[in-house]
Amino acid sequence: MRPYALTIAGFDPSAGAGVLADVKTMEASGVYGLAACTALTVQNDVAFERVNWVPLADIQDQVQLLLVRFPVKFIKIGLFESLPLLLELIRWLKAYNPAVQLIWDPVLQATAGYEFHARPDIELLQAICCELALLTPNRPEALRLLPAASPEAAAETLAVWCPVLLKGGHAEGDFATDVLLMPEVRHTLASPRLPHGEKHGSGCVLSAAILARLALGDDLPEACWQGKTYTAAFLGSNDTWLGYHSFLEVL
Repeated sequence: MRPYALTIAGFDPSAGAGVLADVKTMEASGVYGLAACTALTVQNDVAFERVNWVPLADIQDQVQLLLVRFPVKFIKIGLFESLPLLLELIRWLKAYNPAVQLIWDPVLQATAGYEFHARPDIELLQAICCELALLTPNRPEALRLLPAASPEAAAETLAVWCPVLLKGGHAEGDFATDVLLMPEVRHTLASPRLPHGEKHGSGCVLSAAILARLALGDDLPEACWQGKTYTAAFLGSNDTWLGYHSFLEVL
């Protein structure tokens, strides 16, 4: 029996990001993926027009029916209407199951440039992070969440509150280097930068792959490494903006 994992995120009609990409990633990783929708977006892989938010009560109703039936211990949260509502959802999830492991992929801006959130209040951000098993910002998101001299400095401050995987896709160089910051330990995860390494929804794929590996029993450093390995295969699967997940069939 495959373990279950749940994504709570937006619906992207192109299936490159959001719940569709998350479920494809989890299925390909050996986990049964469940999903609850937080937003209906009008977009494709290169253009974003608008978003219609799903009310929090409706999100909770979706999730509750799943949690009643399926033993879900690992949940990823992506696109969300507001950070106060995100904190409300997180506390509701933790009240239902205090042991649930939560990953937040802070989707602050669409690939096409549409901005979802202004810079958050630091006390609100701290309250959210203290409930997380992992936060997965890219370099611009780290600075957007917490202004600092560098993305690394922002990530180090965030890591006081929860483990942080600072993604290196936006940096330059021959290697794409992610950094996992945990209490009193740092793990550097480097892989060769691919010539066609840009994909719509790659951050969604990475966080979903990490979630799947945690559900399969990996510890956090190993889950992050396996998630990065999966994402590298996704990024290298073709030279378009939309990657493939069925690697064995495609390659």
